[in-house]
Amino acid sequence: MPIFARVAYDSGVDTTTLLLGRFLIGGIFLSLLAWAKRSPLPPKSSWPILFLLGLVGYTGTSFCYFTALNHASASLVALLLYAYPALVILLGFAISGEKLSRNNLLALLCASGGCMLVIGLSGKGDWRGIALALCAACAYSLYIIISSQVVGTRTAMASSAFIILSASLSYCCIALFKGVSLPQTTSGVAATLAIAFFSTVVAFWSFFAGLGIIGSAKASLVSTLEPLVTVLSAVLFLGESLTISIIAGGFLIVAGLVISALPSRLHKKNEGL
Repeated sequence: MPIFARVAYDSGVDTTTLLLGRFLIGGIFLSLLAWAKRSPLPPKSSWPILFLLGLVGYTGTSFCYFTALNHASASLVALLLYAYPALVILLGFAISGEKLSRNNLLALLCASGGCMLVIGLSGKGDWRGIALALCAACAYSLYIIISSQVVGTRTAMASSAFIILSASLSYCCIALFKGVSLPQTTSGVAATLAIAFFSTVVAFWSFFAGLGIIGSAKASLVSTLEPLVTVLSAVLFLGESLTISIIAGGFLIVAGLVISALPSRLHKKNEGL
Protein backbone atom coordinates (compact mmCIF):
# COMPACT_ATOMS: atom_id res chain seq x y z
CA MET A 1 0.00 0.00 0.00
CA PRO A 2 2.75 2.60 0.71
CA ILE A 3 4.05 2.12 -2.84
CA PHE A 4 0.61 2.70 -4.38
CA ALA A 5 0.02 5.59 -1.95
CA ARG A 6 3.15 7.39 -3.09
CA VAL A 7 1.97 7.23 -6.71
CA ALA A 8 -1.50 8.47 -5.69
CA TYR A 9 -0.06 11.36 -3.65
CA ASP A 10 2.10 12.42 -6.60
CA SER A 11 -1.09 12.71 -8.69
CA GLY A 12 -2.64 15.23 -6.26
CA VAL A 13 -4.65 12.97 -3.93
CA ASP A 14 -4.68 13.84 -0.22
CA THR A 15 -4.85 11.37 2.68
CA THR A 16 -8.58 11.78 3.36
CA THR A 17 -9.53 11.24 -0.28
CA LEU A 18 -7.23 8.24 -0.60
CA LEU A 19 -8.66 6.52 2.50
CA LEU A 20 -12.22 7.38 1.46
CA GLY A 21 -11.62 5.86 -1.97
CA ARG A 22 -9.91 2.85 -0.41
CA PHE A 23 -12.77 1.95 1.91
CA LEU A 24 -15.73 3.06 -0.20
CA ILE A 25 -14.63 1.43 -3.48
CA GLY A 26 -13.26 -1.63 -1.67
CA GLY A 27 -16.40 -2.01 0.43
CA ILE A 28 -18.75 -1.78 -2.56
CA PHE A 29 -16.65 -4.24 -4.58
CA LEU A 30 -16.44 -6.76 -1.73
CA SER A 31 -20.19 -6.42 -1.03
CA LEU A 32 -20.98 -7.23 -4.66
CA LEU A 33 -18.55 -10.14 -4.57
CA ALA A 34 -20.10 -11.49 -1.36
CA TRP A 35 -23.58 -11.18 -2.90
CA ALA A 36 -22.49 -12.91 -6.13
CA LYS A 37 -20.89 -15.78 -4.22
CA ARG A 38 -23.82 -15.91 -1.77
CA SER A 39 -21.45 -15.61 1.16
CA PRO A 40 -23.19 -16.29 4.50
CA LEU A 41 -24.01 -13.16 6.48
CA PRO A 42 -22.65 -12.80 10.01
CA PRO A 43 -25.21 -13.26 12.84
CA LYS A 44 -27.33 -10.15 13.43
CA SER A 45 -26.11 -10.06 17.03
CA SER A 46 -22.59 -9.28 15.75
CA TRP A 47 -23.61 -6.45 13.39
CA PRO A 48 -23.21 -3.64 15.97
CA ILE A 49 -19.75 -4.94 16.89
CA LEU A 50 -18.69 -5.18 13.23
CA PHE A 51 -20.01 -1.66 12.64
CA LEU A 52 -17.96 -0.30 15.54
CA LEU A 53 -14.88 -2.26 14.43
CA GLY A 54 -14.95 -0.33 11.16
CA LEU A 55 -16.28 3.02 12.36
CA VAL A 56 -14.12 3.28 15.48
CA GLY A 57 -11.50 0.51 15.47
CA TYR A 58 -10.01 0.69 11.99
CA THR A 59 -10.69 4.40 11.56
CA GLY A 60 -9.05 5.10 14.92
CA THR A 61 -6.00 3.07 13.98
CA SER A 62 -5.52 4.77 10.61
CA PHE A 63 -6.24 8.25 12.02
CA CYS A 64 -3.71 7.86 14.86
CA TYR A 65 -1.12 6.37 12.49
CA PHE A 66 -1.35 9.05 9.80
CA THR A 67 -1.51 11.86 12.38
CA ALA A 68 1.54 10.46 14.17
CA LEU A 69 3.51 10.83 10.92
CA ASN A 70 3.12 14.61 11.30
CA HIS A 71 4.95 14.54 14.64
CA ALA A 72 7.51 11.75 14.27
CA SER A 73 9.63 10.07 11.61
CA ALA A 74 8.07 7.31 9.54
CA SER A 75 10.55 4.72 10.84
CA LEU A 76 9.79 5.53 14.50
CA VAL A 77 6.03 5.46 13.92
CA ALA A 78 6.29 2.13 12.09
CA LEU A 79 8.42 0.58 14.85
CA LEU A 80 5.96 1.67 17.54
CA LEU A 81 3.01 0.40 15.49
CA TYR A 82 4.64 -3.02 15.26
CA ALA A 83 4.38 -3.36 19.00
CA TYR A 84 0.92 -4.75 18.24
CA PRO A 85 1.92 -8.44 17.82
CA ALA A 86 3.19 -8.41 21.41
CA LEU A 87 0.05 -6.63 22.58
CA VAL A 88 -2.17 -9.13 20.72
CA ILE A 89 -0.41 -12.08 22.37
CA LEU A 90 -0.70 -10.50 25.84
CA LEU A 91 -4.31 -9.37 25.34
CA GLY A 92 -5.20 -12.76 23.90
CA PHE A 93 -3.87 -14.34 27.09
CA ALA A 94 -5.69 -11.86 29.35
CA ILE A 95 -9.01 -11.61 27.47
CA SER A 96 -9.43 -14.79 25.44
CA GLY A 97 -7.41 -17.19 27.54
CA GLU A 98 -5.01 -18.01 24.67
CA LYS A 99 -1.91 -19.84 25.89
CA LEU A 100 1.47 -18.10 26.01
CA SER A 101 3.46 -20.82 24.27
CA ARG A 102 7.23 -20.79 24.15
CA ASN A 103 7.09 -20.94 20.36
CA ASN A 104 4.95 -17.81 20.11
CA LEU A 105 7.18 -15.84 22.48
CA LEU A 106 10.35 -16.89 20.62
CA ALA A 107 8.67 -16.15 17.28
CA LEU A 108 7.66 -12.71 18.60
CA LEU A 109 11.27 -11.88 19.52
CA CYS A 110 12.49 -12.93 16.06
CA ALA A 111 9.72 -11.07 14.22
CA SER A 112 10.13 -7.89 16.30
CA GLY A 113 13.90 -7.90 15.85
CA GLY A 114 13.44 -8.45 12.13
CA CYS A 115 11.03 -5.51 11.88
CA MET A 116 13.54 -3.26 13.65
CA LEU A 117 16.26 -4.22 11.19
CA VAL A 118 14.00 -3.86 8.12
CA ILE A 119 12.42 -0.53 9.11
CA GLY A 120 15.55 0.92 10.69
CA LEU A 121 16.52 1.75 14.26
CA SER A 122 16.83 5.50 13.73
CA GLY A 123 13.95 7.86 14.21
CA LYS A 124 12.98 11.16 15.78
CA GLY A 125 9.72 12.46 17.15
CA ASP A 126 8.06 14.39 19.96
CA TRP A 127 5.79 12.93 22.64
CA ARG A 128 2.65 13.50 20.52
CA GLY A 129 3.94 11.34 17.69
CA ILE A 130 5.06 8.60 20.09
CA ALA A 131 1.72 8.66 21.96
CA LEU A 132 -0.33 8.56 18.74
CA ALA A 133 1.72 5.69 17.32
CA LEU A 134 1.26 3.68 20.53
CA CYS A 135 -2.47 4.47 20.45
CA ALA A 136 -2.57 3.11 16.90
CA ALA A 137 -0.84 -0.09 18.07
CA CYS A 138 -3.29 -0.49 20.99
CA ALA A 139 -6.33 0.21 18.80
CA TYR A 140 -5.19 -2.28 16.16
CA SER A 141 -4.48 -4.92 18.82
CA LEU A 142 -7.99 -4.61 20.25
CA TYR A 143 -9.37 -4.65 16.70
CA ILE A 144 -7.66 -7.99 16.01
CA ILE A 145 -8.68 -9.54 19.35
CA ILE A 146 -12.33 -8.53 18.99
CA SER A 147 -12.41 -9.55 15.32
CA SER A 148 -11.14 -13.02 16.19
CA GLN A 149 -14.15 -13.43 18.50
CA VAL A 150 -16.91 -12.25 16.14
CA VAL A 151 -15.68 -12.99 12.59
CA GLY A 152 -16.06 -16.62 11.54
CA THR A 153 -14.23 -18.26 8.64
CA ARG A 154 -17.49 -18.86 6.71
CA THR A 155 -18.64 -15.26 7.14
CA ALA A 156 -15.22 -13.66 6.52
CA MET A 157 -16.18 -12.10 3.18
CA ALA A 158 -19.47 -10.54 4.31
CA SER A 159 -17.97 -9.42 7.64
CA SER A 160 -15.05 -7.77 5.82
CA ALA A 161 -17.47 -5.87 3.58
CA PHE A 162 -19.43 -4.74 6.64
CA ILE A 163 -16.29 -3.44 8.40
CA ILE A 164 -14.86 -1.73 5.30
CA LEU A 165 -18.11 0.11 4.52
CA SER A 166 -18.39 1.15 8.17
CA ALA A 167 -14.89 2.62 8.01
CA SER A 168 -15.82 4.53 4.84
CA LEU A 169 -18.59 6.37 6.75
CA SER A 170 -15.98 8.04 8.96
CA TYR A 171 -14.03 9.33 5.99
CA CYS A 172 -17.23 10.42 4.24
CA CYS A 173 -17.92 12.68 7.23
CA ILE A 174 -14.33 13.99 7.23
CA ALA A 175 -14.49 14.63 3.47
CA LEU A 176 -17.69 16.68 3.90
CA PHE A 177 -15.74 19.15 6.04
CA LYS A 178 -12.31 19.00 4.35
CA GLY A 179 -13.33 18.36 0.75
CA VAL A 180 -11.66 15.91 -1.62
CA SER A 181 -8.63 16.04 -3.91
CA LEU A 182 -9.17 13.65 -6.80
CA PRO A 183 -6.24 12.12 -8.76
CA GLN A 184 -5.22 14.17 -11.77
CA THR A 185 -3.44 11.40 -13.69
CA THR A 186 -4.28 7.92 -14.98
CA SER A 187 -1.55 6.43 -12.79
CA GLY A 188 -3.11 8.10 -9.74
CA VAL A 189 -6.50 6.57 -10.52
CA ALA A 190 -4.88 3.16 -11.07
CA ALA A 191 -2.98 3.43 -7.77
CA THR A 192 -6.15 4.34 -5.86
CA LEU A 193 -8.01 1.39 -7.40
CA ALA A 194 -5.07 -0.90 -6.60
CA ILE A 195 -5.22 0.16 -2.93
CA ALA A 196 -8.97 -0.47 -2.90
CA PHE A 197 -8.64 -3.94 -4.44
CA PHE A 198 -5.29 -5.44 -3.40
CA SER A 199 -4.67 -3.57 -0.12
CA THR A 200 -8.28 -3.67 1.05
CA VAL A 201 -10.50 -6.31 -0.58
CA VAL A 202 -7.86 -9.04 -0.83
CA ALA A 203 -6.13 -8.03 2.41
CA PHE A 204 -9.23 -7.86 4.63
CA TRP A 205 -10.85 -11.00 3.22
CA SER A 206 -7.72 -13.16 3.46
CA PHE A 207 -6.79 -11.80 6.90
CA PHE A 208 -10.17 -12.57 8.44
CA ALA A 209 -10.31 -15.98 6.77
CA GLY A 210 -6.85 -16.79 8.17
CA LEU A 211 -7.72 -15.30 11.56
CA GLY A 212 -10.47 -17.85 11.99
CA ILE A 213 -8.07 -20.70 11.20
CA ILE A 214 -4.83 -19.87 13.06
CA GLY A 215 -6.01 -17.44 15.76
CA SER A 216 -5.12 -13.85 16.64
CA ALA A 217 -1.59 -14.48 17.97
CA LYS A 218 -0.27 -16.25 14.87
CA ALA A 219 -2.19 -13.92 12.55
CA SER A 220 -0.49 -10.90 14.10
CA LEU A 221 2.91 -12.60 13.77
CA VAL A 222 2.28 -13.31 10.09
CA SER A 223 1.42 -9.62 9.66
CA THR A 224 5.04 -8.73 10.49
CA LEU A 225 5.80 -9.69 6.88
CA GLU A 226 4.22 -6.36 5.88
CA PRO A 227 7.27 -4.09 6.40
CA LEU A 228 9.51 -6.63 4.64
CA VAL A 229 7.17 -6.79 1.62
CA THR A 230 6.96 -2.98 1.58
CA VAL A 231 10.73 -2.51 1.64
CA LEU A 232 11.34 -5.19 -1.01
CA SER A 233 8.64 -3.59 -3.21
CA ALA A 234 10.41 -0.25 -2.85
CA VAL A 235 13.67 -1.90 -3.91
CA LEU A 236 12.04 -3.54 -6.95
CA PHE A 237 9.78 -0.72 -8.16
CA LEU A 238 11.25 2.51 -6.76
CA GLY A 239 14.95 1.73 -7.08
CA GLU A 240 15.72 1.92 -3.36
CA SER A 241 18.85 0.12 -2.14
CA LEU A 242 18.89 -3.36 -0.59
CA THR A 243 21.02 -3.34 2.57
CA ILE A 244 22.45 -6.07 4.80
CA SER A 245 20.09 -5.06 7.63
CA ILE A 246 17.07 -5.61 5.35
CA ILE A 247 18.34 -9.07 4.38
CA ALA A 248 19.08 -10.00 8.01
CA GLY A 249 15.73 -8.63 9.16
CA GLY A 250 13.94 -10.62 6.47
CA PHE A 251 15.59 -13.83 7.65
CA LEU A 252 14.56 -13.08 11.25
CA ILE A 253 10.93 -12.42 10.28
CA VAL A 254 10.74 -15.63 8.25
CA ALA A 255 12.41 -17.55 11.09
CA GLY A 256 9.78 -16.19 13.47
CA LEU A 257 6.99 -17.38 11.19
CA VAL A 258 8.55 -20.85 10.91
CA ILE A 259 8.89 -21.08 14.71
CA SER A 260 5.27 -20.00 15.23
CA ALA A 261 4.13 -22.76 12.85
CA LEU A 262 6.00 -25.49 14.74
CA PRO A 263 3.90 -27.62 17.11
CA SER A 264 4.41 -26.75 20.76
CA ARG A 265 5.63 -29.27 23.32
CA LEU A 266 2.24 -29.19 25.01
CA HIS A 267 0.56 -30.06 21.72
CA LYS A 268 2.98 -32.94 21.19
CA LYS A 269 2.26 -34.31 24.67
CA ASN A 270 -1.47 -34.17 24.06
CA GLU A 271 -1.02 -36.04 20.77
CA GLY A 272 1.02 -38.69 22.60
CA LEU A 273 -1.84 -39.18 25.06
